[in-house]
Amino acid sequence: MPRISVDLDEDIKKVLEKRAKKNMFTLREQMEDILRRSAVCQANKKSPYDAKVDDKLVGLFSRKRTGRKGKKAE
Repeated sequence: MPRISVDLDEDIKKVLEKRAKKNMFTLREQMEDILRRSAVCQANKKSPYDAKVDDKLVGLFSRKRTGRKGKKAE
C-alpha cells in the first residue's frame, strides 16, 4: 500500500481521534475509512456538468451554465 503524508492541525487531529474512538478505530483506520467512503461516493456520482450529447466536440465547446444563480433585482 502506498504511503501518503498529511499535515494536520492539532485541532483537526483531536476531532479525528475523538471520531475514531467513537467508531472503535485507530486514527489511521478512521482516516482510511473517510477517504474510502469519499472515493466510493464520488465514483457513483454523475457530474451535472457532463455533456449529454453524442459528439464529444460539441460537448467540449458548448457553454455550460455553472455557479450560483444571480439574485433577482426588485
